[in-house]
Amino acid sequence: MKLQEQLDNFRAEFARTAPSGRAALYEARIEELRASFVLDHAVGVGDEAPDFSLLDVHDNRVSLSLLLQRGPVVVTFYRGGWCPYCNIQLRAYQAVLPEMATLGARLVAISPQLAHGSLTTVQTNALTFDVLSDVNNSVARRFGLAYALPADLREALRSSQKALPAINGDESWELPIPATYVIAPDGRVALASIEVDYRKRLEPDVILAALKELQPA
Repeated sequence: MKLQEQLDNFRAEFARTAPSGRAALYEARIEELRASFVLDHAVGVGDEAPDFSLLDVHDNRVSLSLLLQRGPVVVTFYRGGWCPYCNIQLRAYQAVLPEMATLGARLVAISPQLAHGSLTTVQTNALTFDVLSDVNNSVARRFGLAYALPADLREALRSSQKALPAINGDESWELPIPATYVIAPDGRVALASIEVDYRKRLEPDVILAALKELQPA
């Protein structure tokens, strides 16, 4: 089953079981964000990817520039392990990890959640790639992806026991727009998928196709 089919199935089930008005609220806020978010400010194809150095779930520092010395890097920004759409995406990427490795690529996933939350995400989804904590969304901001949630979405998350201050360790209520990048060894972005609607994510086969394009002739 394609990744988007899995996401759509979850979306349909959520619409069936969610509290009254919740699905409509989320839909409205997605459309508002689509109208207000300036995609041109985000890192895109042909841009040089900002370097970063973040801690993984074992307190090891992972640097983009060092990873690029070994080959291309796939970087995916996700909202957090509390987001079911993110977990579906991460599991789908885990499933094609051997194919990414065959193409010489490394996968890293970045969210603003604290390290213990990232560790739970790794364990729950049986992930074997690097899962990094971008506290305060500092790297997401450099990629042009960070935004703050409006008051009604904050209240909705509180009512679902998903208040971001406890999860992310700050009071900003900021998240990254879900985005996936394929970065060539020279640091240039070969593929950029930036999706304001967090219920949509880049298919794994598109990532693999981009990595194949980077293979030496």
